Amino acid sequence: MRAQSPHYKALGISVAISALLPVISALFFSLVSMDVLVSRLIFPLCRITGFIAVGLVAGQLIEGLGWTRQVAVLARPLFRFSRMGNHCSAAFTTAFFSGTAANAMLAEYHDQGKITRTRLFLSNYINQLPAFFLHLPTTMFIVIPLTGVAGGLYFLLTFLAVLLRTTLFLIFGHFYLTYPRDRESMDTHSHAVPRPDKKSVQEIFHKIRQRLPVRLVNIFVWVLPIYTLVFILHWNGVFDILNTALSRTVALNLMPVESLSVVILSFAAEFTSGFAAAGALMDAGVLTVKQTVIALLAGNVLAFPIRALRHQLPRYLGIFSPKTGLQLLLSGQMFRVISIFMVGILYYLVA
Repeated sequence: MRAQSPHYKALGISVAISALLPVISALFFSLVSMDVLVSRLIFPLCRITGFIAVGLVAGQLIEGLGWTRQVAVLARPLFRFSRMGNHCSAAFTTAFFSGTAANAMLAEYHDQGKITRTRLFLSNYINQLPAFFLHLPTTMFIVIPLTGVAGGLYFLLTFLAVLLRTTLFLIFGHFYLTYPRDRESMDTHSHAVPRPDKKSVQEIFHKIRQRLPVRLVNIFVWVLPIYTLVFILHWNGVFDILNTALSRTVALNLMPVESLSVVILSFAAEFTSGFAAAGALMDAGVLTVKQTVIALLAGNVLAFPIRALRHQLPRYLGIFSPKTGLQLLLSGQMFRVISIFMVGILYYLVA
């Protein structure tokens, strides 16, 4: 379990390093204006901190008020089959609304000994399924008009990939895990949890007031400098250089040269640009539907690890311990790439 006192000294060092990074960028690379710092660094950091705080508070409230079974009810059959328990099921339900809050709940449950390390990892992997649906509405209504049938097949294949790995993780849990200590609480016919009285509720909020500042400070020690470093690297075009170099090498060797622009734009720029390029090439008859789908899947596979490094690394290292966060991020992306690769190969052979 992590230390129960805020690391204020470490936070001071973290803030100093983070403040120094834009100065280094201005002296040796490119200047970052104050407006950009506020809109693209400070505001996103505040938003991330807010979601983490929501997850920590939600985890404490759900546990303290005895709502774990109620929140977990939607996914209970899956998590009963996988022997992962109601705490993991509650985090799964939360992931449909916020992945950051769900990860904060998992970290809190693990720190309190409510879930094992294996359940922490499996639950984090399985939460990629609600993450898929969380982002689906904002992407589908942009992608389908641009790419038509190819876009629909792309979403179907990526969904089959996440469904495949989720099913395998659930089966693994069923055969590998033993039933958790709260097995009885997974029974829908077990006795109801008594309603907490006023004193109990006051004690719960007292614990939250004690733990929340400590957890947020200790999390922010890692989130702040890593997020700032990633932002500075992105601002100076480091990720664009890596993306373009990687995409050119892989695309020229694995697919028609006409697909190169789709792959590059799929992850060197915003995702919409890749789909727009794919739709234009397909409408012009340069690429077939099959080639377009394969190009989009290739762009997805190549893009996501670097995007995860840019957007997810600071959150994972902050919410979990640096070692655990890095292991979760890398292993999760590895499973994701493998599943998309398998589905893509199957589509290539069958279509």
